[in-house]
Amino acid sequence: MRLILVALTSSFFAGSAAAAQASEPPMVTLTLKGHRFTPESVEVPAGQRIRIDLINQDAATEEFDSEDLHMEKDVTPNGKVSFVVGPLKQGTYSFIGELHADTASGTITAVAAP
Repeated sequence: MRLILVALTSSFFAGSAAAAQASEPPMVTLTLKGHRFTPESVEVPAGQRIRIDLINQDAATEEFDSEDLHMEKDVTPNGKVSFVVGPLKQGTYSFIGELHADTASGTITAVAAP
């Protein structure tokens, strides 16, 4: 009986972990260095929420700002911040580093699945 309970519990947790992973949004990592985003442009699947991990390798605070994505997030010097946007319709969305807009800019393009 105990063996059956252990097997059922293991199956439940394995199924829960798989379901959680299946619902995780696709992830994009953006890095700030020299007041520039790398990569400057990325493609993501349309119709889905997207998780953005923003890593700031500069010694200055920056503010990720996108009117297109309706998002503003501060990232501290040598810090990291994560946030979710979307779901995104097909199209191109621009973003900037508001405190260094002359050099820090980029785009996210949501594309339909083939």
